[in-house]
Amino acid sequence: MADRKAFFYGTLMVREVLYRVCYGDERADKDPILGLLAASLTIQPAILHDYCRHRVLNVDYPGIAPQKGHTVRGTYVTGLTDADIWRLDHFEGSEYERRDVQVQLLKKDGEVGAKEKLVYADAETYVYTAGEEHLEEREWDFDEFRREKMHRWVGSRQEYEEVDEALARNGHDQTGGRGVQNCSYGRESEGDVLKSAV
Repeated sequence: MADRKAFFYGTLMVREVLYRVCYGDERADKDPILGLLAASLTIQPAILHDYCRHRVLNVDYPGIAPQKGHTVRGTYVTGLTDADIWRLDHFEGSEYERRDVQVQLLKKDGEVGAKEKLVYADAETYVYTAGEEHLEEREWDFDEFRREKMHRWVGSRQEYEEVDEALARNGHDQTGGRGVQNCSYGRESEGDVLKSAV
């Protein structure tokens, strides 16, 4: 059932990265079958209060840690399945712990009106737990990531190895996800065939 909700604050704010993790294809919205699955997701801007987003040392992605008075802007995604969460857990790895949080929803343009009632929603997010000594003082910058580092994440297999290996070990997704199993959803890209199955 597609009733899981998550808050993403780093690389997963990029649709292509989210699609690659959940569907095995960064262009899932262009595929006739995967496009139907991708269309079931709703994505809107949101704010997580009392957390701070930091750069993780020597990598492209951030981590968040609880910190009173700070906020983190990100995306609130609904329509995720248990299978999607299983893949996301493997993607995030042992440095992160999935936790329940509450986020403030924003309008599609990312703003909230002064006279409007604040709307909050429950979500799951990945909190960095590998130790604060691995976090830089400065905040991770999404625009900098898109401008300077996203090329490493789109059109590449390297950042998705843990997800691909977990799927390969299981033969196919055992989590009762979206009902399409043992399918190769990737397109050949520079000789690589993605082995992900939904």
